[in-house]
Amino acid sequence: MSAQAPAAAVTPEATDYYNVRGLMSEDERQIQDAVARFVDEKVLPVIPQAFEDHRFPSELVSEIAGMGLLGCNIDGYDCAGLNNVCYGLICQELERGDSGVRSFVSVQGSLCMYPILTFGSEEQRQKWLPPMAAGEVIGCFGLTEPDGGSDPGTMKTHAKKDGGDWVLNGAKMWITNGTVADIAIVWAMTDDGVRGFIVEKEMPGYTTRDILRKFSLRASVTSELFFDNVRVPEANMLLNVRGLKGPLSCLTQARYGIAWGAIGAAIACYKEALDYSKVRIVFKRPIAHTQTIQRRLADMCRRITTAQLLALQLGRLKDEGTMHHSQVSMAKWNNVRMALDIARDARDILGAGGISIECSPIRHMLNMESVITYEGTETIHELIVGRELCGKEAF
Repeated sequence: MSAQAPAAAVTPEATDYYNVRGLMSEDERQIQDAVARFVDEKVLPVIPQAFEDHRFPSELVSEIAGMGLLGCNIDGYDCAGLNNVCYGLICQELERGDSGVRSFVSVQGSLCMYPILTFGSEEQRQKWLPPMAAGEVIGCFGLTEPDGGSDPGTMKTHAKKDGGDWVLNGAKMWITNGTVADIAIVWAMTDDGVRGFIVEKEMPGYTTRDILRKFSLRASVTSELFFDNVRVPEANMLLNVRGLKGPLSCLTQARYGIAWGAIGAAIACYKEALDYSKVRIVFKRPIAHTQTIQRRLADMCRRITTAQLLALQLGRLKDEGTMHHSQVSMAKWNNVRMALDIARDARDILGAGGISIECSPIRHMLNMESVITYEGTETIHELIVGRELCGKEAF
């Protein structure tokens, strides 16, 4: 009996060096490919101009909804019911286009639909989730305030019970989708601790205002929310949660998507630098033939591969129901830092042309400066992991 010949080595792909796609199911690969085509055909042609014009490409929303990407990892309520690895791959491909597009999908699903599903009544789920999945109702998430970001426990927005209503006063800031949202999931301090409310845009006393003159996330709507004696009926309270565990659990969902999304931004920058290095001639040879550029590209590939494996295992843990929130913090911390560093280095490899909107690294670099801060700063995630390792909170 002859020994079986060993399989021939396969040359690694530049953007999937460890064949991470080989660890995925056929359904997962098909979903990634479908979203990748959408990004290539619909997002990339419009996003540079949208970024320059400081405009969210709202014309993409109907197709995003039609593909089942809004609340895609929710079962029922007209949602796609995909697993969390699929959701991660969707975020990765969308952010390969732009952080603003991924942020829109992330806020809608993870920060608005998720709390309604998890903490809302069945009546609230039936009322809001199907139209949100269809893109007919847009949501935003009101937690961050002008005087507080990393310490939400100090929030000043408050709600007082008045008969069958709650009277809401305060302000929220740096809110994605704020001025285009039909509803806001607002967290406010009450006599019974922090509670969540579904605030509808038509409610008297509720106003919004865009935050303009941004140099980051320009293809995303960022807003302030104001509440001046807004009367919110008891039926709009999220009754099944109280305290900060509610909003923080929503942030865990969003951070999970960010951990995947950052990989897409990094791949876009790395691939552009790699392709450019093969055609840019300096001192009579392509710069890809120099040790300096090869080392830098190899390091980008190493860091992307590490992030891909980290995200995939995180997704498997989430699908098994064994994921710990600190594992999400490690992935968000590692992967966004990786993407920011690669965007900066890719911009440098592209030379003077790298500062042009015609090249993606400068746009991704500016976006990553926000992504590394929102949904928990890098320092916060370091301290979350440190708390688990040392058993003592050092915030």
